[in-house]
Amino acid sequence: MAHIIVVGNEKGGAGKSTVSMHVATALARMGKTVSALDLDLRQKTFGRYAENRKAFLAKSGLDLPSPFYHDLPEVDQATLGPGENVFDRRLSEAVASLEPDSDFIVIDCPGSHTRLSQVAHSLADTLITPLNDSFVDFDLLAHVDEDGRKILRPSVYSEMVWNARQLRAQAGLKPIDWIVVRNRVGAQAMVNKEKMGAALDNLAKRIGFRTAPGFNERVIFRELFPRGLTLLDLKDVGVKQLNISNIAARQELRDLISALKLPGVDANF
Repeated sequence: MAHIIVVGNEKGGAGKSTVSMHVATALARMGKTVSALDLDLRQKTFGRYAENRKAFLAKSGLDLPSPFYHDLPEVDQATLGPGENVFDRRLSEAVASLEPDSDFIVIDCPGSHTRLSQVAHSLADTLITPLNDSFVDFDLLAHVDEDGRKILRPSVYSEMVWNARQLRAQAGLKPIDWIVVRNRVGAQAMVNKEKMGAALDNLAKRIGFRTAPGFNERVIFRELFPRGLTLLDLKDVGVKQLNISNIAARQELRDLISALKLPGVDANF
């Protein structure tokens, strides 16, 4: 049975699609069969990334390991049972069709609360939540006092993950391994960085997640999108020598894959 990785955060701009594409491509380059779904049915950044990759590789005559992207199937409303939600059916049919032939299914969720996202979280074996190093983003996980040091209460997204965990427990499924990934962490020892780290450590113990290092802000991610490429593809497309920033970004990806502790995965790629 496929291991389902859900990349979720109800706030836009946290780097979900960048994380989704790099994790999915890294797994494909390790020889894993990776299927991909994008639940942002309007913007489809992850889906566009995959489409750009497919077009670029075809145009360039390259054959690089890639995730297999799939749109959600359409469902005839007349086939729905009493009270059945059409989005539940579309997602369940997609996952059921992909599980037998996939090692991993990577699901990228929209930056807002939707029914699809809610259902996807209950399917997650591994949940990755990219988070910018800012209390504006942290507010989605928990409310803090004015000093940023005391956790007042979990917030809306944490409550949704809690509900997803409850549903999995009721179904007899294993618990969600939840990893909060810190993106755009400043290199300098700033007060905000220290406070964010302390707040995350405090909240992690309280509601049960792990933290992992993510990606710093780098121009390379924006440059790669039109071709659907990732940091792992640069040498394959003719970049003979990586600059310091690219090397550092590749190491960040290795650190992230290692921290995820996915089954059957060796991060030495």
